[in-house]
Amino acid sequence: MKQTVRDFDFGGKTAIVRCDFNVPLDGDGRITDDTRIAGALPTIEYLRGQGARVILMSHLGRPKGEPKAEFSLAPVAADLSARLGAPVWFESVPAVVDDGVRAKSASLAAGEVMLLENTRFRTEEDAKDLSVQAPFAKELASLADVFVNDAFGTAHRHHASTAGVADYIPAVMGFLIEKELKFLGEALDSPKRPFVAILGGAKVADKIAVIESLMQKADTLLVGGGMVYTFLKAQGCEIGDSILDKDGIAFAGSLLARAEKEGVKLLLATDVVAAEAFSNDAPFEVYEAAPPNGVPEGRQGLDIGPKTTEAFVREIASAGTILWNGPVGVFEMPNFEKGTRAVAEAIVKATESGAMSIVGGGDSAAAVALYGFSEKMSHVSTGGGASLEFIEGKKLPGVEVLNEK
Repeated sequence: MKQTVRDFDFGGKTAIVRCDFNVPLDGDGRITDDTRIAGALPTIEYLRGQGARVILMSHLGRPKGEPKAEFSLAPVAADLSARLGAPVWFESVPAVVDDGVRAKSASLAAGEVMLLENTRFRTEEDAKDLSVQAPFAKELASLADVFVNDAFGTAHRHHASTAGVADYIPAVMGFLIEKELKFLGEALDSPKRPFVAILGGAKVADKIAVIESLMQKADTLLVGGGMVYTFLKAQGCEIGDSILDKDGIAFAGSLLARAEKEGVKLLLATDVVAAEAFSNDAPFEVYEAAPPNGVPEGRQGLDIGPKTTEAFVREIASAGTILWNGPVGVFEMPNFEKGTRAVAEAIVKATESGAMSIVGGGDSAAAVALYGFSEKMSHVSTGGGASLEFIEGKKLPGVEVLNEK
């Protein structure tokens, strides 16, 4: 079991905290969604309350080692200052760490907070060669007495600021990572039955390991979104111009056979909403999705149909644990969001009736936020890629480096 911030005495100490402040910005550099900043506050406030001097660090976007104004964390510093009701020291230092930063970190008083510039302004941050990362990791570690990782969204990456720092100073997890591991761990290791997993997204190949893992753990798999057309193709169903993962057809076919053999309930869309073009204004119809029927040429599936929606909602209503990763349609378009909205509403109702619901980050989390349901789910993950790798059973570098209890 890994140590948390509760296992360390921060009195008189300096903590360097890896957060996930990779927030969306508009063309004027304004933050359009500060959910990730809000998620970091419990750990920051706890450290301040414990008398720690707090140094925050994060990446933003993909500057690829080049300091660029549009990727500066300056907007995050301003947002944090307002939320904390206290100044957050920040200077846009291209090198991230320089003599000025070292002097400021050494002069911090208990409870004071500073934010470093975008860690990806340094090419060493995400270098594939860990020996190249090491000098930057050592620079970051030299600023503090303890490393706190609270960025679950990047915990699946071995970067200088997410894992390398732990080579030089003690490392513990913050409350956000602790919460993520608790919910995901319980869902996978000891779920309340029935365990229903809902999978969407575009490519089957991207989620092979996830699907194989859930085949061993879930009672029912509901497959929608873009990936369902690869499964339908494997069944011999016509899919028209719908998205197709050609490399995933064979796997989809083998998975259907395996589910039948092992008694796993795997439900595919039996009807879909297909349009003449990928546009909200395109004419659309509902088509049966079973051989020899399907989507005709010149049409592309953009949502699950009413029969499928009803079947999915029925399965969700009976669930004890629900894991949702990937919308079941193009929810960004009003004409093709009915399936995704119905799934989200069904999960909310099941949660209110005692089910544990976990939304696995990414587009699913975006859909839930759009509908105003985030607070009504048991847990909405902050890390799409990290949560997928955790479900696959992979070790997360940003967690593995933490001190054991």
